[in-house]
Amino acid sequence: MARALVLDFGGVISRTIFETQPENEHALGLPPGTLGWRGPFDPSGDPLWRAMQAGEISERDYYFARARETGRLVGENWTNLPQFLQRIRGADPQSAIRPEAVAAIQSVKKIGAKLAILSNELDLFYGPDFRAKLPFLADIDLIVDATYTGILKPDPRAYAFVTEGLALAADGCVFVDDQIKNVCGAAAAGYRTIHFDVTRPAESYRAALRHFGL
Repeated sequence: MARALVLDFGGVISRTIFETQPENEHALGLPPGTLGWRGPFDPSGDPLWRAMQAGEISERDYYFARARETGRLVGENWTNLPQFLQRIRGADPQSAIRPEAVAAIQSVKKIGAKLAILSNELDLFYGPDFRAKLPFLADIDLIVDATYTGILKPDPRAYAFVTEGLALAADGCVFVDDQIKNVCGAAAAGYRTIHFDVTRPAESYRAALRHFGL
């Protein structure tokens, strides 16, 4: 059986901003349908997303570009993604958390396995204050955030931070991420891996939990 579940945050634990576009528009006072980009839910209609998937721009480049253009729509100059996320999720970040994620975390904790988050931009995107608004984070044994380490997935060192921090071998860890390049990096580091499908979250979590006999 696996001994640790290692989760990405954005997309895996929290719903993507693509899934919450109606709520985003409402929070910003924009007419329905204004934010037409849908990322993985409509790649053909989102050329910037396709450029990111092709490696032409980084994930950070994509989201910062969307933040800047959305800020202009509401007459504001947003220079970073936290300004965007605080406006659409700051009051209640828990509402954007996937119930499947919370259930999986509880199930893994119950059998005594370890839990970790490995993110490229947890506090960079959301800001450090938001963590206090997410009670389930108390069950996480280790959070590795490249906001502070400066080492981004799929760099092998990012995955090593987790195994060293948990004092576990990589093959005892199940890594879950919605970006295939990060999944491939984890596989190369010796992890068991799940490529998380944001369009089928329940199915992806079931696949991860099977490694724990759940």
